[in-house]
Amino acid sequence: MAVFTPVSQDQLASWLLNFDLGTLVELRGIPSGIENTNYFVTTAQGQFVLTLFEKLTHAQLPFYLNLMRHLSESGLLVPAPMPQRDGNILCTLNGKPATLVTRLRGSSEMQPGPQHCAPVGRALAQMHLAGQSYPGNQPNLRGLEWWIETAPVVTPFLPAETAALLNDEVRMQAEFARSASYGTLPAGPVHADLFRDNVLFTVERMSGEDYVELGGFIDFYFAGCDTWLFDLAVCINDWCIDDNSGVIVPDLARAMLDAYAAERPFTADEVHAWPMLLRAAALRFWLSRLYDFYLPRPAEMVTPKDPTHFERILRDRRQTVFPLEHST
Repeated sequence: MAVFTPVSQDQLASWLLNFDLGTLVELRGIPSGIENTNYFVTTAQGQFVLTLFEKLTHAQLPFYLNLMRHLSESGLLVPAPMPQRDGNILCTLNGKPATLVTRLRGSSEMQPGPQHCAPVGRALAQMHLAGQSYPGNQPNLRGLEWWIETAPVVTPFLPAETAALLNDEVRMQAEFARSASYGTLPAGPVHADLFRDNVLFTVERMSGEDYVELGGFIDFYFAGCDTWLFDLAVCINDWCIDDNSGVIVPDLARAMLDAYAAERPFTADEVHAWPMLLRAAALRFWLSRLYDFYLPRPAEMVTPKDPTHFERILRDRRQTVFPLEHST
């Protein structure tokens, strides 16, 4: 969510004439993230998020936008794409594919407790189940094929031992993906990037106590079709860890896993596959951060992220197994 493509007040005011959303009140760039250009937009009729896509194409984007619309119409707390007067939710602004979506209430919680992890797990399971009826089909573009292509690109920048670790994990994940048990894992549309900064919470104080409620999931632009367990592993590796060591914190993980399983019980094959999926989720983000760190793109506002964080997580997951309990 960096700003790669500048948008002026006048440009946006003219563009908004294609919508029935009133006049522009405020335009503000969002500096965090490294993939797309994002702005907060306030009009006379509400608050929205404007996204200009720097890598995704007009051909790829209907999957993401229609998935968000499908989930929103299914009652999930996700941004709803705003249609233009002609009905289109995918537009063009400053030569880039663009969309305008509703801005959800709340803010991110960067120091989550069980009271945050549980509603995330519950809503993630509900999202997976609701996604079963979504007709779109697009692979996870940062999945195994991308790992195999990207590892040789970043390997020359790494010390020999670190490069050996990376290549060994890619090899083992490729073998796992070819196994018969992998093919039985429940799958469908997944968020694939549900980090702490992509979830919003609201807090209400009642009778002297704070009550946390889920505000919603945002930023679906890494979504794709993959195993549901991979999506859950991405969450565990971010929400339920000690930030210094990357080790899983049991109380946080159990809160998320139990809440998820209450909505969708795990299969026996998922219980068996869980350790490899935790490793796969760590590998995916280690690789992407390595790529962004060593081969960055220019941007007006960008915040690079430390790749060694996910290297530590992967090393831990290769040595330590946190169980996924089988619910019946």
